[in-house]
Amino acid sequence: MTVKAKIRLYVDVPLVKGQSLSLSKDQAHYITGVMRQKAGAKVALFNGCDGEWQAELIEVGKRRAVLICLEQSKAQKIPPDVWLYFAPIKKVRTDFIVEKAAELGAARICPVQTDFTNAERIRQDRLQAHAVEAAEQCGETFVPPVEALQKLDTILASWPTDRKLLFCDETLVNDTTQGLAGAKGEKWAILIGPEGGFSDKEIAKLRAMEATHPISLGPRVLRADTAAVAALTLWQNTLGDWR
Repeated sequence: MTVKAKIRLYVDVPLVKGQSLSLSKDQAHYITGVMRQKAGAKVALFNGCDGEWQAELIEVGKRRAVLICLEQSKAQKIPPDVWLYFAPIKKVRTDFIVEKAAELGAARICPVQTDFTNAERIRQDRLQAHAVEAAEQCGETFVPPVEALQKLDTILASWPTDRKLLFCDETLVNDTTQGLAGAKGEKWAILIGPEGGFSDKEIAKLRAMEATHPISLGPRVLRADTAAVAALTLWQNTLGDWR
């Protein structure tokens, strides 16, 4: 009986049967020092494009670990084409948004700077690492890219005509007439505002766009990180790969 790997790691190399590869120093330390795995242990590997592969640990050193790919255990899965745009907030809560967006199947994660956004910069590499860790933990074979921080005005000025925009408008609280409608397979994006909400100017601009679909997330004003999870859940359950 094949022993299923308990550890999953993202690697930035092609994966094919019989290929050997060396882990990074951090990954080698995690495998050998933290998880205390020895030669012969099984590890699941994925790179975001070749599916998941069962691999065997064939060489173990203090700062070195070499594995060999045995067989593909999962085919590559591409999530539905939905992007998450959100205004960065406090560090821990921004990390939470990125992690949950990766777990919930966002195809792209895009930080935006709005009129009321407090953060003027992000650590894109750190947020990308959180997306990788989330994919490792939830069994996903795809890692959504985390984009650089952009101004909302710049994004809206070049908005693609073939992508719908789900605008989570907190001014619509208690308005039950707003619902999510569309067809499966369409390109979508979800926009979550900052802690202070959108400015009047931004709301007017968003509502004037043909692609915009304003929606209420219920009878309560949600925190930005809660709103991101709620909106992605609603979209996935209605138009995504949950049904």
